[in-house]
Amino acid sequence: MKCPICKKEVAPESDFFPFCSERCKIIDLGNWASEKYVVSTPIQPEESDQDAPEGAPDGRGAGDES
Repeated sequence: MKCPICKKEVAPESDFFPFCSERCKIIDLGNWASEKYVVSTPIQPEESDQDAPEGAPDGRGAGDES
């Protein structure tokens, strides 16, 4: 496998796997901290009126008082 930062070969037994060194590990952490990397939110299909239970226009079932 290759280090995701510098592309150097990395053995699975490496102390810093999947990174080749502590330096690359810290660079990756910095990328997350500076929001260079972002985990996207999956798109959820909108709930149609047909999906809601009868008598519950907001999609909550009977007895849901939250």
